[in-house]
Amino acid sequence: MHFQFFVAQVGIALGLLTAAPEVQTPPVTTQPQSGQAANRVVLPDVTVSAQKEPARAQDLPVSLTVRTADMLERAGVAMVSDAAFGAPNVVFTEFTARKLSNARFRGVGSSPANPAVTTLFDGVPQLNANASSIALLDVDQIEFVRGPQSALYGRNTLGGLVNVTSTRPSLSSWTGRVVAPLGNYGAKDIRGSVSGPLAPTVGVALAFGHDERDGFTTNQVTGRTVDDRSATFGKAQLLWTPTAHWEARLIVSGERSRDGDYALNDLASLRTAPFTVARDFEGRQDRDVASATLQARREGAKVSVTSTSGFVRWKTRDLTDLDYSPYDFLRRDNREKATQFSQEVRVASAGAAPVRLSDAATLTWQAGVFGFTQQYEQDAANTYAPFVLSEFLPFAVDEHSPRGTIDDEGLAAFGHATVTFNNKIDLTLGARADRERKTANLRTFFEPAIAQENSVNAEESWTNVSPNAALSYRWNAGHMIYASAGRGFKAGGFNPAAPSSATSYDEEHTWNAEAGVKALWAGGRVRTNVSLFYIDWTDLQLNLPNPAARGQFYISNVGGATSRGVEVELTALTAAGVDVFGAFGYTRARFADGSTSSGADVSKNLVPFTPDYTASVGVDVSRIVRENIRAFGRAELVRHGAFQYDDANTAGQAAYSLVNMRAGVAVRKISVEGFVKNAFDTRYIPTAFAYPGLAPSGFVGESGRPRTFGISLGVHF
Repeated sequence: MHFQFFVAQVGIALGLLTAAPEVQTPPVTTQPQSGQAANRVVLPDVTVSAQKEPARAQDLPVSLTVRTADMLERAGVAMVSDAAFGAPNVVFTEFTARKLSNARFRGVGSSPANPAVTTLFDGVPQLNANASSIALLDVDQIEFVRGPQSALYGRNTLGGLVNVTSTRPSLSSWTGRVVAPLGNYGAKDIRGSVSGPLAPTVGVALAFGHDERDGFTTNQVTGRTVDDRSATFGKAQLLWTPTAHWEARLIVSGERSRDGDYALNDLASLRTAPFTVARDFEGRQDRDVASATLQARREGAKVSVTSTSGFVRWKTRDLTDLDYSPYDFLRRDNREKATQFSQEVRVASAGAAPVRLSDAATLTWQAGVFGFTQQYEQDAANTYAPFVLSEFLPFAVDEHSPRGTIDDEGLAAFGHATVTFNNKIDLTLGARADRERKTANLRTFFEPAIAQENSVNAEESWTNVSPNAALSYRWNAGHMIYASAGRGFKAGGFNPAAPSSATSYDEEHTWNAEAGVKALWAGGRVRTNVSLFYIDWTDLQLNLPNPAARGQFYISNVGGATSRGVEVELTALTAAGVDVFGAFGYTRARFADGSTSSGADVSKNLVPFTPDYTASVGVDVSRIVRENIRAFGRAELVRHGAFQYDDANTAGQAAYSLVNMRAGVAVRKISVEGFVKNAFDTRYIPTAFAYPGLAPSGFVGESGRPRTFGISLGVHF
C-alpha cells in the first residue's frame, strides 16, 4: 500500500469525527495530579500491577501499554488479543481456532504449548496459551508489559506478559450493564454483568455472555461456510473484607466454545480468491476452559501479605481435513487437555510506608515463593485413506502422533527492592531462582500396526536464575528517564510429536537492555513514552512444522538472534472529552551467524512473524449534546509492516492497514452505536506456514478478518 493511501486513510478516519460541529461541553472533572488545581482537564493517572505490587504506570522503569475498562468499552474489545490495538511492537499470531493465539512482543514468540509472552488472569499465569485467548467479562484493566519479566514472573516471560485483572465487586451499591452487538455475517453477541453488596463487608459480581457468527470462508465443494463460531462464557466473584486490613476474593470463570473448522488453504489460492476453501470434509474446533482463583491479602501498617491460588482446566478437540483439498486423503482428530494448579505467597513493604534508610533514602521491597504443577495429555490421530500411505495398504490407517502425557512441576523464589534517593533517583535490583522438572511418556504408533512403535519415556530438570537492574531519575513529578538490564528465560521441555532428533529442547535465554523517557506535558494533558531496546538471544526456540506428522509442530533450538528497536506512545487530551492517541514501534529481529533450522543455515534471516514496524493513530470523542444526552465516537488506524512466515524467509506478508470506527449516542442509561471494523476491507494473510507436498505453493494460510459492521445496544443501571 502506498504511503499516500496510508495518509488518506488517516485523514478519513480522523476527519469523520473531528469534522463534527463544535458543541459546548461542561468542564471535565478528573483526578488532579500533585500540584494541579481541581477540575482542570488532565490525563488521569493509571495504577498497574505490572510488577506485582500496585504502582503508578509512569513511575515504573518498564515499557507497558495499559487498556482500562473504559478504553476497552469505547473500542468494543471482546477478546484479549483485540485489546492490543495501538500497543507498539505487539502482535498476535492467531488462527480461526480460539485456542491458537500466540502473543509476540518485539519479535519474541514461540508455540502455544511454550509461550514466550505469558498471560496472567488475576495473578494466575496461563502455562499453556491454549487457555489464554478467552472472551472478556468484567475486566478492569489489561496491561501489555514489554521486555523480560523473568526476575519477577520467572519462566516464559522473556518477551513480556499480558496482565489481565477483573473488576472488583462493588461494596457500595448495585450496578449492572447489558450490551448486545449485532452485525453482518449473522453476528450476535450479548454480555451482561451485575455487581453489588450482599452485606457491608461482602460483595458479589456475576457476568455472562454468548457470541456467535457465521463463517467468513466458503467451502466451494459444499457451498457452506467452514469457520462459524459460537461460545458461551461466564464469571462469578465473591469479595469479603472482614476488617480494614484483610480481604479475600474468589473468582470462578468458564467458557465453552463450539467453532467450525480451520480456514486454511493454499497460500497462492488465498491471494487470488480470499475466504474460499475446497475440501471434502468440514471439521470443528471444541474448547472448554474452567478456572478458579482465590486471592487473600492483608495490608498492615508496615508489611502486606498476598496469597494467590489458581486452578485452570481446559480441553480441546480439533477435527479437520488435513489435506485441505476436495479429495479424501487425510483427516486429523486432535484431543488435548491439561490441569494446572499454582500457588504464590508474597510479602512486601506497605505502599504508604517505605522503609526509611536515612534522611535521604527509602526502601520498598517484596519477596515471595511460587510453585506450580501441570498435567498435559494429548492424543492426535491422523487418518490416512486407503492406498494413501502405500499402494499395498487398501485400508485406512490411523497414525497417533502422539498419544501421551507430559507432567510439569516447578518451584521458585524471588526478591525485588527499590532504593529511592532524595525522591528523585530509584535504584531497583531483583532476581528470581526457578527449578523445574518435566516427565514425558509419549508414544507414536499406527493402527493397524504397520510399523514399529516409537516411544519417549524421559525426565529432565532445569535450574535458572534471572536478575534485573534498573536506574531511573525524576527531575520533576511528570518527567522520568530510566535504563534497565535483565535476563529472561523460556522453559525447556519435550515435544509431543517431533522428528527423532528433536524429542526435547533446551531453555531459551535472552539478555535485554532498555532505556526510556516518560513525560507529561502541557499541564498534564499530553503524555509521551519513548523506549529503546536491544535483545540478545541464545538457544532460540522456534516453532517448526513437523515433516513426519502433517499438521503438527515442534520446538527446536536453532541458535541465536538479536532484536533492536524503538517504541513511541503519545496520548493527548486536546479538549474536554477529546482524546488523540498514537504509537509507533520499530523492530529489527534477525538470526545470528551460525543459526541452523531443519538443517538449513538461516543466518541473518528475519525472525518470522515480526513486522518491521507497527503504527497506529486515532481519536476518541465524547461530548454532552444536552442534558442526559451524550454523543461519542472513535476512529483508529493500525498499520503493520511487512513480515516473513518462516525462518527461511521463503514467503511473507506485505505491509497492510486496518481502520476501525464507532459512533453513537447515550440517552440517560441507554446507548446505541454503530461500528465498522476493517472499514476498507483490506485483504491480508496474517498467518501461514510451510506445508510442502500437499499445498501447491508450499504454504497454507488463513485470510485476515474481512470488513464487519453492525450496531450495539447497551443498558447501564
